[in-house]
Amino acid sequence: MTLADLRFLFDRATGLAWRGLTSLRTRGWRASWQRVLKQFHRVPAHQRPALYLPAAEPFAPFAVPASTDPRASIVIPVYNQFAFTLACLRAIAAHPPAAGIEIIVVDDGSSDETGASLRQLEGLHYHRRAENGGFIAACNDGAALARGEYLVFLNNDTVPQPGWLDALLRTFDEHPGTGLAGAQLLYPDGRLQEAGGIVFADGSGWNHGRFESPLDPRFAFVREADYLSGAAIALPCEVFSQLGGFDTRYAPAYYEDTDLAFAIRKLGLKTLYQPAARVVHDEGATSGTDLNQGPKAYQVRNQNIFADKWRDALAGQYPLGTGPDDAALPKGRQTVLIIDALTPQPDRDSGSLRLVNLMRLLREEGAHVVFMAADRQHIGAPTQTLQQMGVEVWHGPHARGWPAWLREHGPRLDTVMVCRHYVMREMLPLLRLHAPQARVVFDTVDLHYLRERRGAEVAGDTALLRAAERTRALELDVIAHSDATLVVSSVERELLAIDAPDARVEILSNLHRVPAAGPGFEARRDLMFVGGFRHPPNVDAVRWFVGEVWPRMRTALPDMRFHCIGGDVPDEIRALHGHDGVEIHGHVPDLSPFLDGTRLAVAPLRYGAGVKGKVNQSMAHGQPVIATSCAVEGMHLRDGIDVLVADTPEAFADAVVRAYRDGRLWQTLATHARANVERHFSLDAGRDVVRRVLLGYDDRQP
Repeated sequence: MTLADLRFLFDRATGLAWRGLTSLRTRGWRASWQRVLKQFHRVPAHQRPALYLPAAEPFAPFAVPASTDPRASIVIPVYNQFAFTLACLRAIAAHPPAAGIEIIVVDDGSSDETGASLRQLEGLHYHRRAENGGFIAACNDGAALARGEYLVFLNNDTVPQPGWLDALLRTFDEHPGTGLAGAQLLYPDGRLQEAGGIVFADGSGWNHGRFESPLDPRFAFVREADYLSGAAIALPCEVFSQLGGFDTRYAPAYYEDTDLAFAIRKLGLKTLYQPAARVVHDEGATSGTDLNQGPKAYQVRNQNIFADKWRDALAGQYPLGTGPDDAALPKGRQTVLIIDALTPQPDRDSGSLRLVNLMRLLREEGAHVVFMAADRQHIGAPTQTLQQMGVEVWHGPHARGWPAWLREHGPRLDTVMVCRHYVMREMLPLLRLHAPQARVVFDTVDLHYLRERRGAEVAGDTALLRAAERTRALELDVIAHSDATLVVSSVERELLAIDAPDARVEILSNLHRVPAAGPGFEARRDLMFVGGFRHPPNVDAVRWFVGEVWPRMRTALPDMRFHCIGGDVPDEIRALHGHDGVEIHGHVPDLSPFLDGTRLAVAPLRYGAGVKGKVNQSMAHGQPVIATSCAVEGMHLRDGIDVLVADTPEAFADAVVRAYRDGRLWQTLATHARANVERHFSLDAGRDVVRRVLLGYDDRQP
């Protein structure tokens, strides 16, 4: 061990001791002890992501990504420490982003091999400052050279992980009004270093999630943060320019990133933490960790400067001593917990699409949305989709069980919405015990007993009819014990006015984001049906259509194909594939080619309940629909104007042939159907019910 090694260990030990004493004086023993426990918290290997760390090989020239028209300009300030800079650049070169970039390294007067080596890298913009001016001066110089739409500041002691930059930039695309996006910072051992920062009322800060698992639900969703560490952040170049760059009163470094976040929010923009942008950060490698000496000492001085500048804004922050998890909770926003049997998969069923769009609508209304499936499973991409929307999604092993989870989190809930009667039946006692202050709303999805009763009648099965009556008793009991019940159509509300006259029942139908209209009549051909086959009415519908309706159309339209789309295909439906123009596709993740390329959609349902998402989805894309009366129930549709309705095989076949051949009729149906979706099934159409029932604006103004 060298003298330098001993000095490093001594400085680190004395620095930790000093910070510990400072924490005791300012935060008290309880909050300080919690931070000590986090320091030594063990995170199992399976709760740490696999990391890419480039091999420490001798330097040899290589090329870095370089675009003549960059979307993002990456500015890396450096001062000596060439080994760190080399690892950072090698990581970017090994896994280049999909977005066009330029990399600008600003050398703040290095005296090691930095200058000679970086000049040999193809594609790199190397800028050497005339004299050492510190981190802020180097960043501002780099920003002045940037040509991209977005400016990305990246410390040289970082190793960006594959996909990091595209995830950062995606934040601006998917969350309008974002002014600053920050990465998830990790220690080299895979533990979390920062999931966005917390600023307390005295101007001091804390790295949220420090030493925890990056996969923990608390740190795995896009969320607003008080500040985002300048080690890896992105923002529009025009915003940085509008603010005049990093504030030089903090020179040479520290608190400039916190000040930037506060200034961006003052412009009315959001500062968002992006967990999908993972960046390994060797904290303290370039500036140390001792607050009493070296560059790190400026952190203490600059806290006072920051606190004085932002005194009014800091008055709304949590007081020092607040637990980090409590301080990270959204301020002044209602928290809505949504529970469904399974995690929604909007590319598989209309109920999932409705639920996901409801969460979007709640977030638009300013609510903090929490979701957990009754089975507490993380199912990969669908779970991550919700997290990227900004939904706090809980799952195992972090949520060990419903009683324990509700005991811990119940007090922060303003509203709980539970989907499906069999899930609500289990949850109601726990919700009343652990979240007595919360509104409890039952979302029927569709009235199960009505659907089951109709299926039994079509099948002529008395056993199924008795089962439907048992479902009715269970469903009505849940309705009676909920604060409000949501149904999807006026037909269901009218039924409950008879069956549950004392219940508060509101209509929240399917919710769709209406896209631009698809191609016109001449650009389309063929026929399609979409619907998941775990839903028995869809199995019956396809079986009836192919067996009874399709043969009656083949003489008139011999070249037309029938595209049947939906997951969980049973053998009896799969056996239809290749039969006289019938194509069974199974699950199709992206329906756009069919919605935009197929001339007509059919909804030949003979029984069911609720509002059919398959009908709304086609109509929203400008694709006319031929349907049975059951399929368009409660949808405000007019036969011959918005849709063609037929209930017998002969009438159904005739309607398909007419709409397929008549371009004028086709256009009439397409135009009026889109207008119907916008009027009754858009997010705006459901906004009033969401505000009144889920956010409680009956009794107070938003």
